[in-house]
Amino acid sequence: MQTAAAPVSTKNVAELRGVRKVYRKPDGTVMVEALRGIDLDIPRGQYIAIMGASGSGKSTLMNILGCLDRPSEGSYTVDGEDTRTMPDEQLSVFRGRKIGFVFQAFNLIPQLTIEENVATPLFYQGVPKHDRIKRAIESLALVGLDDRVGHRPSELSGGQQQRSAIARALVTNPVILMADEPTGNLDSTTGRAILRLFENLHSQGMTLIMVTHDDSIAKRCERVVRLKDGLIEYDRMVENRIRD
Repeated sequence: MQTAAAPVSTKNVAELRGVRKVYRKPDGTVMVEALRGIDLDIPRGQYIAIMGASGSGKSTLMNILGCLDRPSEGSYTVDGEDTRTMPDEQLSVFRGRKIGFVFQAFNLIPQLTIEENVATPLFYQGVPKHDRIKRAIESLALVGLDDRVGHRPSELSGGQQQRSAIARALVTNPVILMADEPTGNLDSTTGRAILRLFENLHSQGMTLIMVTHDDSIAKRCERVVRLKDGLIEYDRMVENRIRD
């Protein structure tokens, strides 16, 4: 069963309506209902933390927000387009254009220079090599790494590798930047520097969605959405945000 698509607000970059996600056993019986009816509006330019204990549904929600998975029921609209009507190949292309991902693991290819790593998403979009490298260097400049062009990941610090991963996520000019525990592999000082970078991107109008288990990181965001048992437990704007 699919719900009718709700009108899309121009102020929202993404909207979920009645989203359920059910995982089934091979015999068709329900194994787990990970999401049990989620309605969520994500305004353009907002900085949101997604929180919740293990099993709360936050990873499933992030996978749907990132177009890595589809709802069992309900609708998900991104940048005015209803993703549920898209064939898999179209959805993959759409994801590559609209959403940037930053993970706890940097996932850089060791044999490539950082500008080649950053340019990788553009290769899959068919962008010519000269333009790919040009845009990659511009993206590295956004994160303060244009002076490290030509270096490979092993020649960079952990913080520089994560900045490279952020540059890679930004190179396609996504409408949403999604970060999954992006400071988890970094020391506290380097982690704060990465969070300051996210705050700078947000100040420039980027929509950011960050999964975190850390309350102090969540308090740097504008809004916190906490899940419990597949439902939104609370959804609040952050008062007294932490700022460096």
